[in-house]
Amino acid sequence: MNSNKYDQRGVSASKSEIHDAIQTLDKGLYPNAFCKILPDISGKDSDFANIMHADTAGTKTALAYIYWKETGDLSVWKDIVQDAIVMNIDDIACVGSVSDIIISSTIGRNKHLIPAEVISELINASQSFIDKMKEYGVDLYLAGGETADVGDIVRTVDVGITAFSRIAKKDLVINDIKDKDVIIGLASFGNSTYEDTYNSGMGSNGLTSARHDIFSNIYSKKYPESYAEQTVDKYIYSGSKLLTDTISVQGLDIPLGKFVLSPTRTYLPVLNKILKSYRQNINGIIHCTGGAQTKVMKFVNNKRVIKDNLFETPELFKLIQKESNTGWKEMYEVFNMGHRLEIYLPEKFAQGIIDIANMFNIEARLIGRVEDNTYNELVIKSENGKFIY
Repeated sequence: MNSNKYDQRGVSASKSEIHDAIQTLDKGLYPNAFCKILPDISGKDSDFANIMHADTAGTKTALAYIYWKETGDLSVWKDIVQDAIVMNIDDIACVGSVSDIIISSTIGRNKHLIPAEVISELINASQSFIDKMKEYGVDLYLAGGETADVGDIVRTVDVGITAFSRIAKKDLVINDIKDKDVIIGLASFGNSTYEDTYNSGMGSNGLTSARHDIFSNIYSKKYPESYAEQTVDKYIYSGSKLLTDTISVQGLDIPLGKFVLSPTRTYLPVLNKILKSYRQNINGIIHCTGGAQTKVMKFVNNKRVIKDNLFETPELFKLIQKESNTGWKEMYEVFNMGHRLEIYLPEKFAQGIIDIANMFNIEARLIGRVEDNTYNELVIKSENGKFIY
């Protein structure tokens, strides 16, 4: 998959056009923070700050749609809600806010194709996720939301979440990544203590590429509503696999459709515990979403970031690369490739972070380090090669 192929599908890993459009906007109280941080609007308290964040499950809903149509499995919609929630709350967590978060949903559907039973599943799933997080000391509050029938502009369904948090400034984590910091990566794959099934590590980035590159062209004929009609035919569902084909992982045979639809793992239960002990020792937290392994480059100044002890590439990303023939360098720009959260801090605190992650059955490891440099550079060394960004 070359850049032209990715562009032809109407998506961008770097979101360069979006970043260009917003570059003149105010960046908030702390320009290098992972999320925009605002003054305390409600209480007007100079010791507090406000954070508001909005995101969606992206085109993952298109894959959920065809999997549901093919199998009748409604549970995939529950996972889609988790995707949308986590893409918000885990970004907010990167600035230190890991509890007492208000969320509101925005669902736009094509009523001709998305019936009431799907909407019910989507709405109820929010409360189920909230209840699960409460068991782990993470308090989320559902403020309601909007469900709109907008079939003229939405082909199937779009699921979005807006999140709000108020936090004491003393508790903020503002990225100030330093020379000699080490990088702890927390795995995106596996089966954490708060997940019911094995997670492939997919997250909610790169789904347009993943679903078209893995799955068979038979779905283009059956579900033309699942992709943009402007897309060139050769880029539509160009893979060899069926949704119901299985992949064997850790003794489990998992349908590929469900495997790619694994819900985006939240790290809030882990971060909630980590920040209680190490908040003042952390120099940066990066959620490897848009831009994937290159995301950190937006938050460093004159640094060389070296990642040379990554997790072995999970089966999901091996499959995507094999089906798409994407260059490995681009794979690291589009997909998380095995870890979706990075913590930057002095090495003497590294083992404590790893131990806490392991308590939740999440593998964590020291994946790299940071050096002073005259310019920003990212070096990735893995079993797939060495790549410089």
